[in-house]
Amino acid sequence: MIYTVTLNPSIDYIVQVKQLELGNLNKMKDDLKLPGGKGINVSRILHELNIDTTALGFLGGFTGEFIANWLHKDGINTDFVPIQDDTRINIKLKSEVETEINGLGPTISKKESEALLRQIDHIASGDNILVLSGSKPPSLPADYYNSLIEKVADSNAAFVIDTTGKDLQAALPYKPLLVKPNKAELAELFGVEINSKQAVLQYGAKLLELGAAHAIVSMADEGALLFTETGTYQGVSPKGMVKNSVGAGDSMIAGFIGEYMRTKDAVQSFKMGLASGSATAFSSDLANKDAILTLLDEVEVTSL
Repeated sequence: MIYTVTLNPSIDYIVQVKQLELGNLNKMKDDLKLPGGKGINVSRILHELNIDTTALGFLGGFTGEFIANWLHKDGINTDFVPIQDDTRINIKLKSEVETEINGLGPTISKKESEALLRQIDHIASGDNILVLSGSKPPSLPADYYNSLIEKVADSNAAFVIDTTGKDLQAALPYKPLLVKPNKAELAELFGVEINSKQAVLQYGAKLLELGAAHAIVSMADEGALLFTETGTYQGVSPKGMVKNSVGAGDSMIAGFIGEYMRTKDAVQSFKMGLASGSATAFSSDLANKDAILTLLDEVEVTSL
């Protein structure tokens, strides 16, 4: 089973405006409300690929009820900790350019935060994989991710971490199965400027030196690089019209980790990850299975 943990879920409220005029009344061309949060996105893609998954995290209020009902309708297993405060709403404004306004997130009590830690105690085992991804609500302790990871590490379960900065740095000694920074996040992690592919290769390899079993560094239009103990690989994504930048990275993680759980083949898993991320980028919402499998044969991966 693959468990996903989303500490700060959201309703993603996608608003389309033909031409945004600040300071004036603007009318929507279209709008869409979707369950949001990086771990939730991973679970949705895993479910689409017929891989067992359960979504964990915190949900509260009418917004949390919307997310829970959506996932239940889609047949996705959930076991969220209920909280008193409302789950946040993120606004994705699509006009001439795309603008995002993300909510801070709810206040989570000590009792609520400890309930999730107890859940991890019960489910963490060598047969399960936990995907920890996304931001923390400001009310959670600064080292909360570390507390989750320590419990996973004590059980010898595998985990994926998809976050940035200090949380990613602190996770590396615990030997995550996969990390996935983009080029800018990689530069931030090591406090350097990365202006060339050679620099990406240099600092991507350091992720393995610091403990990661696999690392994917996404490079936007340049594709992505996979770092493993046995080699480094360049992946080129299929070409298509990008409709949606939300969830593509999460879809890549889902494709990779779902395939890796079945095959233990990192290169084939990389291909599935690239196909999943691209299929979501070419969709209005997250990708469906047919779209992912259609793109799989178009993914190019070469050994460096």
